[in-house]
Amino acid sequence: MDTFLSNEFEIEVESAQARAARATLERAPGFSSLMPYRALNISELIQTPLKPRERMLAPWLLTQSLAMLYAWRGVGKTHVALGIGYAVASGGIFLGWKATEPRRVLYLDGEMPGITMQSRLKTLIVNNPVIDFDPDNFKLLTPDLQDGAMPDLATLQGQDAIYPLTEHADLIIVDNLSTLARSGCRENDAEYWNEIGEWAQMMRREGRSVLFIHHSGKGGAQRGTSKKEDILDTVINLKRPADYVPDEGAKFEVHFEKARELFGEDVEPFEAKLVTDANGNQTWATTKLTQSTFERVVALANEGLSQSEIGIELNIHKSSVSRHLHKAHELGLAKGASK
Repeated sequence: MDTFLSNEFEIEVESAQARAARATLERAPGFSSLMPYRALNISELIQTPLKPRERMLAPWLLTQSLAMLYAWRGVGKTHVALGIGYAVASGGIFLGWKATEPRRVLYLDGEMPGITMQSRLKTLIVNNPVIDFDPDNFKLLTPDLQDGAMPDLATLQGQDAIYPLTEHADLIIVDNLSTLARSGCRENDAEYWNEIGEWAQMMRREGRSVLFIHHSGKGGAQRGTSKKEDILDTVINLKRPADYVPDEGAKFEVHFEKARELFGEDVEPFEAKLVTDANGNQTWATTKLTQSTFERVVALANEGLSQSEIGIELNIHKSSVSRHLHKAHELGLAKGASK
């Protein structure tokens, strides 16, 4: 163990193996820490120099932050996760979210075939060319290129195994919890999250951000215990539009369910769709959800659906349908829709 002195404070830098051994010891029955916790009074805390958090992908992804993005299978979680990772690594833009500068990304892929990831990354690079992009800014751990099983982040052994990779990352994307946190209790048990949550908080203490990719359950909420959301700064849910049809391809709504430092327009839901431009390049088109809903209400009204039928079709309250139609009539965009 190497020891450094900084003013009156002694900072110990542990190897990954020593850290794992210490964590195991601390979980042993009757363990008494040799290093007491340190509480600061209010004056000491205010005067303690702490590094301010920066916008990694403005407005919502900060340095030293913990976040989760979840959706039902097939909605587009990996599309979005890769887009976020590439934007952060290249200093680019994705879904209107802007990276302030290139940073180092470690992408932990738990389930996708290697050939599929290769294809998606090629498409990302072709459609989002970046001058002087450093490929070392985006590193990916994927199952098909390993000799054994992928690490299990619900265990100290799994956390320790990837520590040499994580210590060189600014953002760690865990895609997804079901495949990369396999051990322990069932997802619905709060204890399931203990090991993973402690690992995530340790990553944050060491200056990293973590984005968890997760599945939604049958009820639409994120699958498993809600305890995992307690330590998170941001929770994003991707949903299929109510009028979605399969031939529309990658299309979803983006909803911020938790955002500790966002307000107003930054947290307004929007719709995103993967489209092909005039040059044959794929790009993401985004529309504020209120505008998107308005357009769908008008279209359905002009097809002859009643207000009640429109409400059922779009899964919105009848009063919202009426409000949209009132605006549409004022603009001369809609025919009358019966109640």
